[in-house]
Amino acid sequence: MAKTPAPSGMGRKWPFAVVGLVLATGAAFVFAYRLSPAPAEPLTDREARLNVLALCDAVQAYRDEHGNYQLAGPTPREVPRGGRAVPFPQDEAFHRLGFEPQDGVRFQYEVVLQESPVGEPEVSCLARGDFDADGLNSVYRVRLDSNGMTTPIEVEREGE
Repeated sequence: MAKTPAPSGMGRKWPFAVVGLVLATGAAFVFAYRLSPAPAEPLTDREARLNVLALCDAVQAYRDEHGNYQLAGPTPREVPRGGRAVPFPQDEAFHRLGFEPQDGVRFQYEVVLQESPVGEPEVSCLARGDFDADGLNSVYRVRLDSNGMTTPIEVEREGE
């Protein structure tokens, strides 16, 4: 009876070679991923939403303390374009309200006084931005009535 030949050395080693190749390829992808720049954080309207609420709270606190509304803005003078943050300029009216963003802003802020449909004073706290730099502004508004009640945030042209 004939003996079958013993398998060659390569016959037993090929699974290890394949596993090694797969591991080396995976390591190369991980290394390349870690060296690639982190994607930029997507632009959001979070700043505007937080700041119009904070601004109306500051206006109401000022009214509670001084008996009148403090109007302010628009500041910065030009609406920031393309989602680029700009320094918030020194502004005495915003300073009196305690509203002085430190890290730069991507929106223009303003506090205006209007008359409500029933003839009472109504304050609007506004943020205007232009993320896509096309000249059309997104507008975020919170209204503050004479009783100190605020409306939910109203948004016109979100994402502009």
